[in-house]
Amino acid sequence: MQEDGFDPASDLNPLEIRVLGVLAEKEALTPDNYPMSLNAVMNGANQLSSRDPIMQLSEDVVYDTLQRLMQRKLVNGISQAGARVIKYEHRMRVKWSLEQDKLAVLTVLMLRGPQTAGEIRTRTGRLHEFKSVPEAEGALQFLIDKYPPLVARLERAAGTKEPRYGQLLGGAAELARADAAPASAPASSGGRTAQLEQEVAALRAEVDELKAQFAAFRQQFE
Repeated sequence: MQEDGFDPASDLNPLEIRVLGVLAEKEALTPDNYPMSLNAVMNGANQLSSRDPIMQLSEDVVYDTLQRLMQRKLVNGISQAGARVIKYEHRMRVKWSLEQDKLAVLTVLMLRGPQTAGEIRTRTGRLHEFKSVPEAEGALQFLIDKYPPLVARLERAAGTKEPRYGQLLGGAAELARADAAPASAPASSGGRTAQLEQEVAALRAEVDELKAQFAAFRQQFE
C-alpha cells in the first residue's frame, strides 16, 4: 500500500470503512474521548443518526475489524498509562496526507454513502466548515486527483441537476452498487417506514434500559 494513496488491489470492506469513518468523525466531534475504546467504536458504528446504512455490529466483529485495520496500518492501538483498555485512533490523515477539510469530506462519504457537494457541505459542518459549495467541491477534486484516487464523481442520474460523489475505499465496483441502490429502491415509502420503525424500536429499548438503571440506582437510597 502506498503512503500517499489507496491501493485498489486491497479494497476495504464495508465494516472496515464504517469503523474508520467513526474514528475520524469522533476525533473531531469528541476530542476529549479520543482515542476511542472498543465499546465507544462499537456504539459509533451502530449509531442510528448520520449513518447509511444502519448497522448492528457486535463487539467481537468490531474488535476483529480493528485488528485488520491495524495490520494494514490504518489504525493504531494505544495502551495508555494506567488504563485497562486499549484505545484506538485512525491514521488516514498521515497515511494519505489529508488536511482536515479533505478528511471531513472523506469521512461523511464513508459514513453516509454517495452525496452531492451541497449535501457534503451541510453534513461536514461539525467536522469542518466549508464557506461555500465550490469550496467543498475543491476538497472533493483534491481527493479525486490523488493517485490512486480516494473519491469518484458519479454519473448524473436522470432528472437530477447535481452530480453525486462517492468514496473509493471499497473499490469502484462497490461504489457502483452503492450508487445504484437508491435508483433500485421502491417508489413507495415502505422501506423508509420500516427503517424509521427500526430506529424507534431501538430508541425505546435504550429508554427502557435507562429507566431500569435509574430504578436500580434509586433503590439504593430507599
